[in-house]
Amino acid sequence: MSSSVVIGAGMVGLATAWHLQERGVQVTVLDRAGVAAGSSWGNAGWLSPGKTIPLADPSLWTYGPTALLDADAALHVPFRADPGLWSFLARFAAHGTRRAWERTMAALTPIDRMALECFDELTGSGVDAWTRQGPFIVGFTEERQSAGFLREVEGVVRHGQDVPLERVENPREVVPQLSDQVGVVYRMGGQRFIEPGPFVQALADAVVARGGTLRTDAQVTSLAGGSRPGVTLANGETLTADSVVVATGAWLPGLTRDLGVRTRVQAGRGYSFSVATEEPSRYPVYLPAQRIACTPYRGRFRIAGTMEFRGPDEPLQPRRIEAIVNQARSLMTGMDLEDRQDEWVGSRPVTPDGLPLVGATSAPGVYVAGGHGMWGIVLGPATGKLLAEQIVTGRTDPAIAPFDPLR
Repeated sequence: MSSSVVIGAGMVGLATAWHLQERGVQVTVLDRAGVAAGSSWGNAGWLSPGKTIPLADPSLWTYGPTALLDADAALHVPFRADPGLWSFLARFAAHGTRRAWERTMAALTPIDRMALECFDELTGSGVDAWTRQGPFIVGFTEERQSAGFLREVEGVVRHGQDVPLERVENPREVVPQLSDQVGVVYRMGGQRFIEPGPFVQALADAVVARGGTLRTDAQVTSLAGGSRPGVTLANGETLTADSVVVATGAWLPGLTRDLGVRTRVQAGRGYSFSVATEEPSRYPVYLPAQRIACTPYRGRFRIAGTMEFRGPDEPLQPRRIEAIVNQARSLMTGMDLEDRQDEWVGSRPVTPDGLPLVGATSAPGVYVAGGHGMWGIVLGPATGKLLAEQIVTGRTDPAIAPFDPLR
């Protein structure tokens, strides 16, 4: 039986491990902190292929400069002397064109279209978790704000996805958590959501139940390719296998610098918290102008937002939580935004061109699965399935060919 070491116990790493098991591979999953300890725990949990689109678009040139001046801006860039960060931002901004958006969207569409069925494969084969249908409720304070969102949906449909969209005439009857200031509301179908932390834990449990090894005290300090690639842990222990998969999210650069992976991965940190609501929340809510994403979560309402470019290990910045609250205060009702629980920051792995890094590195037997930006949850199972196929058979599915980590 062949073997594989997977570094990273988030959605992407565990889905890769699960699909390697499907192909008869013995897996060991290593993580320095725990299951879903990175960006997999506190995100909005959206399974929304219709919103899995390039992060950089032409609107970046409008709101980008605000990120340096407005403390409440949804995109936040701390003003600091960091040449690496500014180099990344310059390349990221260069992709904020219509032509680049179309090119990236074309590359994402094949994996977007298979994303939901890959969740069904997991939940139908022993992963004890659920996915739930929307609809997603999308709100704006005025008509002109919706133009960019509608243009994005039109682009997604043009590239081959089905995204049902209709105007909601009485939004408070559907989502009582929206205030009267949200006057333009759409219902977006064809999307689902999960409770991400519990789902990823259920996936980890399934990997272990099928004979996999999961170690959550394992800090990998180095790795090497070869006929038997191996990893070295902080305690000096060495593990070897037939393949190694690096799925460490925003921490990818720490292990991939010498593997031919030239695309920079920058931590784009997202924040979230949960609040109680006077009336039960049933559906995800998206406020595009404020870039706030909300989801029912364990009887509460999880509110997530912001994109903050800092180091992945920097501490939570309370000011970013306050920024989300300030944006949401006039748009939400029937909740106490001061009584917050589960305040969280997670580092999403963002690439300048908006495409993940999935596939073989220059080191024999070593593979990368990461760089999904905001879309690691929704694309994780499909990524794991296609990468497992490549590892075992040597065939690269066309859906992940554009994600070549050596590009």
